[in-house]
Amino acid sequence: MAVTDEQEPEPGSEEEPQATPPLDPEVLARRRAALAYVRQLGDPILRTKARPVERFDDKLREEVRSMQGLMHDALGIGLAAPQVGISHRLLVYRVEPGSPIVALANPEIEWSSRDEEIAEEGCLSLPLVNVEVERPIGVLVRARDERGEEVVIEASGLEARVIQHEIDHLDGVLILDRTTREQRKAAIRAMREAEQAAAAAS
Repeated sequence: MAVTDEQEPEPGSEEEPQATPPLDPEVLARRRAALAYVRQLGDPILRTKARPVERFDDKLREEVRSMQGLMHDALGIGLAAPQVGISHRLLVYRVEPGSPIVALANPEIEWSSRDEEIAEEGCLSLPLVNVEVERPIGVLVRARDERGEEVVIEASGLEARVIQHEIDHLDGVLILDRTTREQRKAAIRAMREAEQAAAAAS
């Protein structure tokens, strides 16, 4: 998941807020390099339900470290394994600047609040796209960490939204599926125009 205007981070965040001074060239270069590893709209794996994690070994922990690094460099606040081409029910996220990045394997939402809210969401797999998505304000999630230890998280606000966004990725669901038809058409049109502009500039 990517930050949007309504989720503008505090100064010093690794995120890229809009309407701010340009990013440092080195940060921008790292971001572009990281995004090159993130699967984009149209890649079949983004529409495939991921397989459960069965082995909590060194390979999985290396996978987590790689995802954490990519998310950080891409200036994201959440990343799911299918976004980097791995069909695992695994996600990482961090919503507070400077806090540890959390890894959740085989996450399951056990409870969702009745109260919901609409907020803009962006996605590293859909560059330049922000759409309004309605989600429960709070969730209770049971999962395992990268070592196989059980984790229970009671989240609200932005943390709950990010977790739900990334679990959607594990089920092959994108933010375009959770918005209105009009916003979906506008988002796809904006992406095509950006691609055409980039092709014309190259």
